[in-house]
Amino acid sequence: MLSGNIKNVLSHVDHTLLNPAATWSEIKEICDDGLHFQTASVCIPPSFVKRAKEYLGDRLSVCTVIGFPNGYNTTAAKLAETRDALENGADEIDMVINIGALKDGEYNYILEEIRLLKSECKEKILKVIIEACLLTDSEKVKMCELVTLAGADFIKTSTGFSTGGATLDDIRLFAAHIGPDVKMKAAGSIRSLEDAQAFLDLGCERLGTSTIVKILKNQDIKGY
Repeated sequence: MLSGNIKNVLSHVDHTLLNPAATWSEIKEICDDGLHFQTASVCIPPSFVKRAKEYLGDRLSVCTVIGFPNGYNTTAAKLAETRDALENGADEIDMVINIGALKDGEYNYILEEIRLLKSECKEKILKVIIEACLLTDSEKVKMCELVTLAGADFIKTSTGFSTGGATLDDIRLFAAHIGPDVKMKAAGSIRSLEDAQAFLDLGCERLGTSTIVKILKNQDIKGY
């Protein structure tokens, strides 16, 4: 039987499989694990959303990714991806910002893109991936401001596909600069239950990882 502390950690986990070579049998296993361990959601590629939602129904939230992993898709493309994912049954959307636009100071572009996607999501959750490993601290602070102004539900550290994942310092920085209605998601580099608890202790509401479930199943923890 799992301890209360482990159950609490799992309740914050977006159990994730975003490998481009993932098959339906692997996605189904992720879904089964999410149900068994009572994770917050499963986070899977858009092409599997419809099948996963048909399989899961209302038993578990389905999260998917938009503009992933590089974020440089046009806003129109991200909006079309979002609409498609929602029509297929996605409960939560994790979008990647246009990192180059941020570095060029095109703040209104980023703000309006997030606002458009949140408008499409309505009451469903929108998380904004800023790929913190590629940003300066001042750029991270600016993204805290933009995510707050845009009305998104979460700021998220990372895709897990770039040069680094979540750090405790980034979460501390976010916590000091996000608005009261914005939650935090740490993703990538969560390699142990101790790591997971450390992020939760700093105020993270969600953890993007496959590692926690793999640890509990005594599996190889390579990957996200």
